[in-house]
Amino acid sequence: MKRNIRVEKITQVPIEQQEIELVERKGIGHPDSMCDGVAEAVSRALSREYLKRFGRILHHNTDQVELVGGESAPTFGGGEIIRPMYLLLSGRATTYVDDEKVPVGRIALDAARAYLAKAVKNLETSHIVIDQRLGQGSTDLVDVFERDGIPRANDTSFGVGHAPFSELERIVYGVERAITNDLGKKELAIGEDIKVMGLREGDNIHVTVANALVSRHVDDLKRYMAIKEVLTKRAQEVAEQYTKRKVSVAVNAADNYERGCVYLTVTGTSAEMGDDGSVGRGNRCNGLITPNRPMSMEATSGKNPVSHIGKIYNLLANQIAHDMVAAIDGIEEVYIRILSQIGQPIDNPRVASAQVILKKGADVSAVKSKAETVVDEWLSDISKITEMVVKEELMTF
Repeated sequence: MKRNIRVEKITQVPIEQQEIELVERKGIGHPDSMCDGVAEAVSRALSREYLKRFGRILHHNTDQVELVGGESAPTFGGGEIIRPMYLLLSGRATTYVDDEKVPVGRIALDAARAYLAKAVKNLETSHIVIDQRLGQGSTDLVDVFERDGIPRANDTSFGVGHAPFSELERIVYGVERAITNDLGKKELAIGEDIKVMGLREGDNIHVTVANALVSRHVDDLKRYMAIKEVLTKRAQEVAEQYTKRKVSVAVNAADNYERGCVYLTVTGTSAEMGDDGSVGRGNRCNGLITPNRPMSMEATSGKNPVSHIGKIYNLLANQIAHDMVAAIDGIEEVYIRILSQIGQPIDNPRVASAQVILKKGADVSAVKSKAETVVDEWLSDISKITEMVVKEELMTF
């Protein structure tokens, strides 16, 4: 098949040579990330149920999740939830197949509860009300997503990706992951609502970390300050693994000890005290928010992994970008943009564009040929994206 692949050399200042770079990541307990995580968990659960019952993933989109913040009163050594958070699951899912009814509401609620129990360790069932209003649909299984065995694009849309990650991008991603997966498992006081903001000014990097601590595991201000020191040290260590540049770290920078103003929560997420959340307002599907790079505004979490281009092409673009950098020595940076046309096979996009910044002395023709091969191989096996999503091998936030 002749695919619409375009590879071009571009001339622009590489990210590491730009004077100012900004990068952000929201941790899994941030209200927006909680919505992303729930939406994706519900989609995976429905996909697996459809596969089990019918041998294929049926139409659904569960990317409409809203979190309404609650009210809490955290205190050193204790605290309580005064008004619970409210989580609404909406979207659409295939409910009827011929005469068989699929319990999509129950599946969605079970998936949401299971995800939140795993993601936010101090969140109890009484702390959050979960409701679902999934729209119902039906199908006869004759023509669900496919014609001639190839899924067709549900929309005219695009996906973007870039590689490699800059030092700052790796630092911001790594700091949040280290706090959540390392410190968070050892220290009960560390909540999952973590936001990391990175700023590079020339060769000076500043990392700001906001971390909601869990009040009942923090006895007093002295203990709070000690945990902050641990967080600061760990963030500094992670940053220094990725860069030789000068790094400074600030944790919970809004604290005012004299006024007794510190970042305490009952559950470890700011959603308990009025912070709302919504799918698509947080990390892009590479796990970061990167204003120095091209980004898609698509909310990838919860969209069906078969034909929804807003999900598939964004995930695909990132996979292609990283594989291209790994396989081709002459590339310094690559930017991938893939555009669909509604109703057309998803393995044959309207255009798959690779813009490359080459290293000094690189052979343009050799790079172009190899880059086209990487893109073509991924498009030829595009169903792999669907499989990886269902198996939870690809994350969307």
